[in-house]
Amino acid sequence: MLRDITIGQYYPADSVIHKLDPRTKLFATLLFVISLFTFRSWAGLALATVFLAVLIRLSKVPLRYMVKGLRAIVVILLITALFNLFLTPGKVLVEWWIFSISYEGLISAGKMTVRLIFLILGTSVVTLTTTPNALTDGLEKALRPLNAIRIPVHEVAMMMSIALRFIPILVEETDKIMKAQIARGADFESGNLIKKAKNMVPLLVPLFISAFRRANDLALAMEARCYHGGKGRTKMKPLQYRRRDAVVYGLVLVYFAGMIAVRILL
Repeated sequence: MLRDITIGQYYPADSVIHKLDPRTKLFATLLFVISLFTFRSWAGLALATVFLAVLIRLSKVPLRYMVKGLRAIVVILLITALFNLFLTPGKVLVEWWIFSISYEGLISAGKMTVRLIFLILGTSVVTLTTTPNALTDGLEKALRPLNAIRIPVHEVAMMMSIALRFIPILVEETDKIMKAQIARGADFESGNLIKKAKNMVPLLVPLFISAFRRANDLALAMEARCYHGGKGRTKMKPLQYRRRDAVVYGLVLVYFAGMIAVRILL
């Protein structure tokens, strides 16, 4: 399960998506997420499916690698589907004791599950094709106008960058600690929910200690290099838009306009 987590990981490849400016990818992801939860018809989801399939194809990231990241949230998907299935009123299809499944609930559960899957896959395209440094640089530059209202954009972007970098490190650290505890006789699988929670204590305590130690080392290293925030700092590789970014902006706007047209017509 731990090795199925793909958040914060970068998949190197020579693709058009990898070469795009991170601000372009962030803009495309934002419109894609808005379209998923705003235009709820099956025709809109079909158009979103085509758009996402083209992105995955152009990214040259194996689909099985992206799907692997869904295993970590399968429980969330299942709970969301069940809530929509049993709690949506409408024409009852199946009824048992206090539970009932309606036609509207079935449709709602299906659409919500598809939207969540597309949400994870769409955001995975961005994180897998963009290095953490480039992603945070793009976020910082895109949100730079917020500095006018005294929002510390650089510090927020720095925290995001550190968080993304720590995710794969902590996953690897968790895997090592778990294997060490299993070698000492720890059991993380058997027993009821309460027993499993108690069995996680030997795993969580050293993991938190390791995380705080790494955070302290990072803070000392930043202070030793005289880090005092983003004021006056420059970039070694400044972000610059290219012609392909303008083309992608246009295609994303065409996709969003298509979603609006589908909603109006259908």
